[in-house]
Amino acid sequence: MSDSASRWAKLINQWKAWAKRLKLEVYALYLAYRDPRVPWYARAFAACVVGYAFCPIDLIPDPIPILGYLDDLVLVPLGIKVALRLIPTDVLAESRQKAQAVIAQGKPVNRTAAVVIVAIWLGSAVLGIVLLARFFS
Repeated sequence: MSDSASRWAKLINQWKAWAKRLKLEVYALYLAYRDPRVPWYARAFAACVVGYAFCPIDLIPDPIPILGYLDDLVLVPLGIKVALRLIPTDVLAESRQKAQAVIAQGKPVNRTAAVVIVAIWLGSAVLGIVLLARFFS
């Protein structure tokens, strides 16, 4: 393997490890926000981050150049970082242990968040059609 190919393989492996850690952290947040020891504001913020991260449909679709991946590469990790700081460390440690066990069994998906995102897109489409109809009539 050439030196360049070796560097690319190493970089790809680092990204895969980073993505795996993010997945664990998001699921740990999911478990933590349901814990009664977590303050209400941390619960609310973590619930939003988890809902968006597990949603199979992006608010900004990936085919939109640059912006489509902005949420996945910047907004989700930033939201995770903020949410982790809001949750008590003992709750977070317990949640991480539980998350490792659950993730080993399969991939969690938040279907409720998917419905909300679809509703936002449909509502935006209807609003756009109504505004265009008023403009051209």
